[in-house]
Amino acid sequence: MKCFIALTASLLLFAIPQVADAGTTMRTGGKAFAPPAFASFCTREPRLCSTVGGSKLVVLHPEKASELQQVNRAVNARIRERSDLANVGRDDDWRVPTAYGDCEDFAILKKRELLKRGWPASALLLTVARYRGEGHTVLTVRTSEGDLVLDNMTNSVRDWSRTPYDYFARQSQSNGRRWELIAGAQRI
Repeated sequence: MKCFIALTASLLLFAIPQVADAGTTMRTGGKAFAPPAFASFCTREPRLCSTVGGSKLVVLHPEKASELQQVNRAVNARIRERSDLANVGRDDDWRVPTAYGDCEDFAILKKRELLKRGWPASALLLTVARYRGEGHTVLTVRTSEGDLVLDNMTNSVRDWSRTPYDYFARQSQSNGRRWELIAGAQRI
């Protein structure tokens, strides 16, 4: 019995740091307005606005984690940063980029690439934040390891709570044309 208690205590000591390092999920707290250019984008690209279908949480096996890294790096390498005004002559224009784009265009292309690879739309959420006083858009991927962010500012895929952003809103998992306020973090 003493061995069992000692073994249990040892396992708990090793388990505690893993729990402390676990990812976080975004808590949502009510409805938010979608970014202004989002509605016209959804009219042109309804499939990329959808959050219908599949699991709302992807179990993040090493192969899946590698796939996220590959998509994030490939899109970041392929698309060159350029403002919507310089690219298409409008202040805010959401689209699938071919050569140039700004943050939301990167996020949209990453979502499209993951959808092509069989990732569920309900786990791929366009998300808006503020960084140094400016708006910024990333792709949030809901996983068993927390909500992970694919971002054009870094090739690293990171837990959303370990980024420099002040998050505002994201697509609703139940209806991709609706947006929800982000209320904070929740440990998983």
